Formats: sequence, C-alpha cells, structure tokens
Amino acid sequence: MELYNPSTIRAIKSKYGFRFSKSLGQNFLTDKGVIDDIIDGAHINSEDLVIEIGPGIGVLTAAAAEKADKVIAIEIDKNLMVVLADTLAEYDNIEIINENVLKMDLAELLQNEADSGRDQVKIIGNLPYYITTAIIMKLLESHIAAKSITIMMQKEVADRIKAGPGSKTYGALSVAVQYYCTVSVVADVPKDVFMPVPKVDSTVLRLDLRTKPPVELLDEGMYFRCVHAGFGQRRKTLLNSLQATGFNKERIREVLGKAGIDEKRRAETLSLEEFAIISNLMTGTPERMENGNERK
Repeated sequence: MELYNPSTIRAIKSKYGFRFSKSLGQNFLTDKGVIDDIIDGAHINSEDLVIEIGPGIGVLTAAAAEKADKVIAIEIDKNLMVVLADTLAEYDNIEIINENVLKMDLAELLQNEADSGRDQVKIIGNLPYYITTAIIMKLLESHIAAKSITIMMQKEVADRIKAGPGSKTYGALSVAVQYYCTVSVVADVPKDVFMPVPKVDSTVLRLDLRTKPPVELLDEGMYFRCVHAGFGQRRKTLLNSLQATGFNKERIREVLGKAGIDEKRRAETLSLEEFAIISNLMTGTPERMENGNERK
C-alpha cells in the first residue's frame, strides 16, 4: 500500500471518516523521495529500535519497519489507532502507543526494551510545528538513551537550531541543541509535498547525541542559566543581561574581565566555549545575588 499516495490518503479519510486536525498539526507526506531521505538519513539498520513520534497514518513507520528490528510509534490522536492498525497490519515488528510523548516516561520505555536486548535506539518523526521545540528539549534534557534523532520540522526552527554565533537566528535553542548534539541537514522539504499543504517549508535534521559535551563545565545548571539570561534580553549587553543569573553588575563585570570578554558584547556573539568560560567563572564565584540579597 502506497501510504504516501494522495489517492490512498483520500481513501483512508473516506473509509474512516478521518479529518486532519489543525490543533495537532497533522500534515501527511506525499513524496516517497522525502520518506527515503528521512529513513536513509537516520541510518536505520536491522539492529535498531526506532522510536517514531507522530506516525500519522504510518508512512514513515512502514518504511522504518522495513529496515529496523522494531519500531515503536507514539501517536497522540486516538482517532488514528484504528487507521494504523489497518495500514500497518502486515508488519509484526511495529508497536503503536496512543500517548502524548511530552507526558510519557520514555526512559522507562527504553529501559524495558533494553532489558529485551534492544538498546540501539534511533528516534524519527515528522513533528507538529507547534511543539517541535518542546519535544526536542524534552528528549535532550532527559538525556534519552538514543544514538540519534532524525526529525522533520519547520525550516525556521531548523535554521535556529543549526545557526552559529553572530547569526540573527542564533539563540538559546542553538546553544542547547549544539551542546547535546552534532547537527546535520538531511534534506530541505518544500511545503507542496504534504497533505494538507502547510504554510511553510520544512527541513529534516539529524541530531547525533554526543557521548561527551563539547565544553567542560563546573555546573551545567549555571551554564544554561547564563545562556537563558543572555538570550532572554538579547538586545542588552552581557553586563546587563547576565544580571538575570542572580549576580550583581560588579561581579559580572569582574567575571567578564577575567574571561577576556568585552562587557558590551551581546549573547548572540558568544560561542559555546565562551558561555562555558563565563559560567565556570560564575560557578567559582563566592558571592551570589538571590532575590536581591547578597549571599556569602
């Protein structure tokens, strides 16, 4: 069954009375070349456990099942359960879970699979645009035991993720994802290969989880406090924006001086290494400002 064929999608809609949900960001792929790009870009092989987020009617699911040991597809829309049971009936290596991926315990799921000998995990998905960032950060911040995450997302979000210092699109998301992963572009995808057609183009990225962070930190929490403070008021200089970390201006000036970083620079100009230098110096600083009161 060519699940990517528009006529097939229309037939499925008619058979099950299914309607695309705008609130769930449902846009189904209609181009086999893009499907192949995603599967090939994820480097799926016969030893892999594939976790798919948002299978829709099973287009990527079926393609992944052809190459993987097992596929677990997590779908939030209960109306698609009967559809997926039909479209994927020929496969015996697919498990469908009706859950919200943002609320489920993925670590427990993967541990259960690891106990069964499936510990080589790759994540794929055509993510709803409105929760792309939330899903990515949940996966990364929970230190999910996966080798890679290969996902379709709005091109604008992909541009932000892969942006470097000095770019207008470089921000907290860029720093966070690049801290946890190396980023590769798999494919740029035009909007006209979806049904229904979205308003924007897409990009497929592969995020390869690092085995070791790219920078050495004394306190990861402080690192991300500095990142979020800096970009939270990105128009302000570092001297001013970093006060959101809880340090006073004098202490920040001292830290930036020791780091050799001009206090008039802005967060968008800092590399991951420079954020690390700042956060490590702040971690080693005895004085903090919390709720306006200095602590020693």
